[in-house]
Amino acid sequence: MAEKQLDNIDDVNNTEIIYPGVSDRIKAAVIDSFVIVVFMVVLTIVFSQFANVPDSFRFAGFIFIFLLYDPLFTSLFAGTIGHMIMNIQVKQSSNTEKNIRFPLAIIRYLIKFLLGWISLLTVGSDKKHLAIHDIVISSVVLYRNKN
Repeated sequence: MAEKQLDNIDDVNNTEIIYPGVSDRIKAAVIDSFVIVVFMVVLTIVFSQFANVPDSFRFAGFIFIFLLYDPLFTSLFAGTIGHMIMNIQVKQSSNTEKNIRFPLAIIRYLIKFLLGWISLLTVGSDKKHLAIHDIVISSVVLYRNKN
């Protein structure tokens, strides 16, 4: 029987796990950029329907779009809309059945935001294709089940 030579495959409980590479993660990020633009347009349209929108509402919209979208979706749904479209998810390294907790999702997002593309430099050097922000909070990106 021939051995598999791919370095991004694990065999856990007779289930083959293939970890997404940098290209699928970048595609998800690009999709999320478009999602954020759509959120901004929708919020602008909604706010334009009212004569005086309090600054606190505008601030809350800004916070959701630019600071909470990624961590909220990652902790609740195991990934952003871009992740879902690319069929990938973010899970705890220690238990891939569980989503990462919200506080860790915030830390993960802040590291990803601050480091930008630099955070993805480690993806190719690890069997599980972990980015720096995954290493710091012990998360792993997996493909979603194709059920």
